[in-house]
Amino acid sequence: MNKVSALLLGLALFCSSIAKAQDEWVVKADKIDPANYYGITVANGMIGIVSSPEPFKVKNVVLAGAYDQYGRGRVSNFLNSFNLLNMYLEINGKRIDAKNISNFKQELDMRHAAFTTTFDYGDEASVKYTYYSLRHLPFTVLMDISITAKKPVTITAASVMEAPDALKEVQNYYNEIDRPHVTISLLTSTAKSPTGKLQLCASNTFLFDEAHGQEPRVIHEMWDSNMHLMKFSKSIATGQTYQYALAGSSITSAHDADPLNQAERLTMFAKLEGRERLIKYHEQAWDELWKSDIKIEGDPQAQQDVHSMLYHLYSFSRAGTAYSPSPMGLSGLGYNGHVFWDADVWMFPALLVLQPDIAKSLVEYRYQRLNAAKQNAFAHGYKGAMFPWESAESGVEETPVWALSGPFEHHITACVALAAWNYYCVTQDKQWLLEKGWPILSATADFWASRVERNGPGHYDIKDVVAADEWAENIDNDAFTNAAAKENLQYATAAAKILGVKADPDWQVVAQNIPVLKFPDGVTKEFATYNGEGIKQADVNLLAYPLKTISDPAQIKKDLEYYETRVPNEGTPAMTQGVFALLYARLGNGNKAYHFFKDAYEPNLNPPFRVIAETKGGTNPYFATGAGGIIQSLLMGFGGLDITPSGIIQVKSKLPDNWRSVTITGVGPGKKTYSVKQ
Repeated sequence: MNKVSALLLGLALFCSSIAKAQDEWVVKADKIDPANYYGITVANGMIGIVSSPEPFKVKNVVLAGAYDQYGRGRVSNFLNSFNLLNMYLEINGKRIDAKNISNFKQELDMRHAAFTTTFDYGDEASVKYTYYSLRHLPFTVLMDISITAKKPVTITAASVMEAPDALKEVQNYYNEIDRPHVTISLLTSTAKSPTGKLQLCASNTFLFDEAHGQEPRVIHEMWDSNMHLMKFSKSIATGQTYQYALAGSSITSAHDADPLNQAERLTMFAKLEGRERLIKYHEQAWDELWKSDIKIEGDPQAQQDVHSMLYHLYSFSRAGTAYSPSPMGLSGLGYNGHVFWDADVWMFPALLVLQPDIAKSLVEYRYQRLNAAKQNAFAHGYKGAMFPWESAESGVEETPVWALSGPFEHHITACVALAAWNYYCVTQDKQWLLEKGWPILSATADFWASRVERNGPGHYDIKDVVAADEWAENIDNDAFTNAAAKENLQYATAAAKILGVKADPDWQVVAQNIPVLKFPDGVTKEFATYNGEGIKQADVNLLAYPLKTISDPAQIKKDLEYYETRVPNEGTPAMTQGVFALLYARLGNGNKAYHFFKDAYEPNLNPPFRVIAETKGGTNPYFATGAGGIIQSLLMGFGGLDITPSGIIQVKSKLPDNWRSVTITGVGPGKKTYSVKQ
């Protein structure tokens, strides 16, 4: 072999190893430190399961839409649901735990939302288990377990149902349903939420491969009022692999009028579907979602990270619901599970472009809470609808009273309107616009017309707000708030014209007279008394995107160069750099865009699965808001996609030098493909 051939072969092997090291679909953890472990979530838009470094344990089970008032802030909060996947395994009478196993590895297959753990138990057995939050069955989960005996062993496997501490009036049930062709053992628990408002229920059952009558005998044990279990034993010969599974359902009275019986019915349904069909339909559902994807050629690690971001956005939301994701999605109880502008401005546009049916759930969430927003406006002396800064089940304000954002961060109302308008723009669904979009757009426009203080031409001021930059509290004429209000008024006017209904002529008058302030040198001024202080997050730069209030490239560049130096290195949320990346890609500076793309999330990653925290060095994953902003930097920045009143178009953009291409598949209702090449 000559030197050139050897060099080429070495380069090929190196590239191959890099590609393998950063599998675009699989995130692997083989050096797990339980003290420095941040779990990754498997979710189906309804049930979120957070991983644990303990074998046969999961950290949390969280259900979308289940809130009660307890704990922090005298407001409604997410609840931990019954942990219906916690199990234990004994081999030859000894309980498996983290201390007596070796080769402990975990991985997430993002393509099919499957979380797998493998380990060895001495020279006696190898163990593998995979769990799923089944995409096609919103309230049902599955754990698939296989044990390979290295020598003859007897196993005892148990499913342990334990009530979280906050729940009360726990009742535990065990039932065996015996039919000529099947026996179904149901381990079921029910409890009340802290105030008694909700009933939470969970049920699970074993799935065996043996013919009916030959499956292991299941035994029930009642331990105490908060915990019970079912278990079975089985002898396995040397070299034999024994497989069994556990299917379970979790549901509350927020989701069903009869949650206790429904939990058992759904579990029985899963049992009789069987493991193979459950996995098959789950995988088909994820294959359908991944028809909408972002493909990066030339950067394997970025590709894996982008798949992780998309995976989490898809996992935390679901078509056919009226739920909208919290900043931390279904990864735990972060931010109390409340819905902020994070959903409407940061996560929604990415979902709208790639999964319009899922995006519809997010605007439906707002539409169903429009009456609560109207009552909120009335209480503050305004007209129309004033959406709450933090929203949960009812749509009333759920911000803890110590946070000024509740009564003052009014830009949320325009953010809701922006999402509604963009939903129409992408789908061109005039019937939806008439029935749901127009009520939102007109009521939010009425709010701003009553919210401004009319101090003469060009001085319809919006005073006393918390800015999008939340370090700026109780200030006047915030750039983002004012510009978003202007756009809201114009969206409502445009919607009226499309529908052939009469717009309030005052909306246009108000829009034309709301000021957006500038410094003497022409830089857009964040608010009336702003003097160059550090900012928590993007505010002025949002006027270029997503608002498009500023469209002149020279002005966009001037504002970027000023405010990018005002963002501290720590304590600021991830989505700001995503907007910087998006705007620089559109301005034609791909390498600077790439700098901000990487800076948006790499310093925020936590081991062992590269999960994103809210801030650099933060430890509160998974920050879906940041993922949404970064995905927008790919779709609308590097990818050049643009939402316009006539649908999605593609504008000029620039890739970084190290990327060969970006291809976006499954875009919009027509599932189109767009690409950008070097």
